[in-house]
Amino acid sequence: MQREEMGDLAVFLSVAEERSFTRAAARLGTSQSAISQTVRRLEQRLGLRLLTRTTRSVVPTPAGEQLLETLRPAFHDVRSRIAALSELRDTPAGALKLTAGRHAAETVLWPALVRLSLRYPEIEAEVVIDPHLTDIVSEGFDAGVRLGEQIARDMIAVRIGPDLRMAVVGAPSYLGQAEVPNDPHDLTNHRCINIRLPSAGGLYAWEFEQGDRSLNVRVDGPLTLNDMHLAVDAALAGAGLAMVMEDQVQTALADGRLVRVLEDWCPPFPGYHLYYPDRRHPSPAFAALLSELRSAAKK
Repeated sequence: MQREEMGDLAVFLSVAEERSFTRAAARLGTSQSAISQTVRRLEQRLGLRLLTRTTRSVVPTPAGEQLLETLRPAFHDVRSRIAALSELRDTPAGALKLTAGRHAAETVLWPALVRLSLRYPEIEAEVVIDPHLTDIVSEGFDAGVRLGEQIARDMIAVRIGPDLRMAVVGAPSYLGQAEVPNDPHDLTNHRCINIRLPSAGGLYAWEFEQGDRSLNVRVDGPLTLNDMHLAVDAALAGAGLAMVMEDQVQTALADGRLVRVLEDWCPPFPGYHLYYPDRRHPSPAFAALLSELRSAAKK
């Protein structure tokens, strides 16, 4: 295969992954017209239409999907092997592409990346905040951060964060007008702030546990949100009760802006994990990240 053909395939891969000529051009550092011309040349050479173009999106055709499935693992393997060459350097270097939910990124991943970038300035990290359960292999990520129970069994999972705990909270202005719940079933008489799950699209059933008792309660209220930070804001505004991560409301609980209820029904649970496919020869950049996250988890 000639060098020009390899370059054309790399351009197609970028367009197919980005679903956009504009984003692919930015990713490759070239012009949109050059990208479009390259894809047309590849299609003419193969005698197949690889991409369906509309005013809003670019979607691979069946032939394009088949080519994408062939190219993605091959190019990923090449990138990994090239990255591994940096083992010959004195310090870790290379690119990392990571995905995490917002809370995981803020509390676990981001602090480690800041320390890592200061220690190894030649490591380049891209973080995509996404609440969905991302297929990191098909999406071209090196790793992701999620709760252990959410990770597929064929992934390697490494614990990188402390135990977490949920908290049911409300503003004094709201609780002053309502009876304080003593049992999760009492929530059916309260205005509650619903959270829509990004993965399944359904509403989160509030989970409680006390001793041998486990309860899932479907709540009702004036607001449905897909972000816990907004749920905290709604609770602070007196819109009702919210069930959020304990660490998100510690300051508001300490200064009295929020009041906690049903605390004895919210035990700790295992925290975040870094997950990734089997890496027999991890790049130095990835190994440095993993070491930093493990070190932070032990503190």
